Amino acid sequence: MSEVHEAITAHIQKQHAIIKRFAQLEAERERYIDEAVALCQKGLPFTVDKINQVTKEMNELAKHGVVPQRKYVTAEMVKEYVERLAKRKETR
Repeated sequence: MSEVHEAITAHIQKQHAIIKRFAQLEAERERYIDEAVALCQKGLPFTVDKINQVTKEMNELAKHGVVPQRKYVTAEMVKEYVERLAKRKETR
């Protein structure tokens, strides 16, 4: 019985570690997205490389089935989002 308990505990600890790392990566990804959006809004050059590097790590964790996958981001997606934000401001 003790072996089963230890196996379950180890499994839960592993899942917890995956979830914790995923949450850290999610915050990092959001920060990089915010940076890209801010640069795009100012008309400055930006890249999505850091966003997608973090996304790749997140998707590796998702292979364990504990956390969801995230979509890769393109520069066009950032530009479209900035355009939508600008339109919202215009209609206010």
